[in-house]
Amino acid sequence: MAIKSLLPSLKRRTEAPAKREDEHPFYSLQREMNRLFDDFFRGFDLEPFGALEDRYAGFSPSVDVRESDEEFTIKAEIPGIDEKDVEVLVSDDAVTLKGEKKEEQEDKGKDYYRLERTYGSFHRVIPLPKGINLEKVEATFKNGVLTVKLPKTEEAQTKGKKIPITTE
Repeated sequence: MAIKSLLPSLKRRTEAPAKREDEHPFYSLQREMNRLFDDFFRGFDLEPFGALEDRYAGFSPSVDVRESDEEFTIKAEIPGIDEKDVEVLVSDDAVTLKGEKKEEQEDKGKDYYRLERTYGSFHRVIPLPKGINLEKVEATFKNGVLTVKLPKTEEAQTKGKKIPITTE
């Protein structure tokens, strides 16, 4: 062992301290970009095992959250799922959307029989600010879109004061 390797000031500058892959922000960016490209190209059937991957992977519905003076509105796109397979849980600080997709396709012919089953589940937690009237929350489901309306309390609606801006 060389004496230089024991002295911190003489250590080679190319040696970086060992880090876990998950701790580096560029690795998470790379994983997210890979996921985006995989999702994009999956629609063109360019992945040889894309269909198998979809069967065993969960999915994450698109969620839109809007705020007005009176309420928050959450819309989640969950096509192919029945309303009985969706659950909405509301607490003081979050809304939790859970669901499971179960699909079965059967095809019978003279010389063949094909049965495909697909399963997937999702679990989304959407944080909310204080001031939601939990007694008046409503959830509706139509054409694969779940809409949750979260009315604000009277106190939350009147919270804040608009300050006029004057010019000098």
